[in-house]
Amino acid sequence: MIEAIKLAITVAFLLAGSFFLVTGSLGIVRFPDTYSRMHAAGKCDTLGVSLMLIGFIIYQGLDLVSVKLILIILFVFFTGPVAVNAIIRAAINSGHKMWTVEGWKEWKKERIESSEGLNDTSG
Repeated sequence: MIEAIKLAITVAFLLAGSFFLVTGSLGIVRFPDTYSRMHAAGKCDTLGVSLMLIGFIIYQGLDLVSVKLILIILFVFFTGPVAVNAIIRAAINSGHKMWTVEGWKEWKKERIESSEGLNDTSG
């Protein structure tokens, strides 16, 4: 009975961690600029990896391996946000622009014009 509960909790943590990792990956692909992509990567990857490692700790039980996994979680919690901050600072220093509402309107207008050009069969 205890093993079934432990397995259910482990699976719940692994599924939650997988969900956050997939969501972060989709955010990296779908978001328009570097800053929002890094936000998705930083938040979701740190939380996803941490939840999955907590699931592994629950499954493993309390021993030396779980202590090592706890140290990995602490390492990810400290280094993940710092790495994202460094990437964002590099983007700012290189002159990357943020995505704005005007940029969205311009992109939408260009897309409509290009699709009208594709639909024109007179040429």
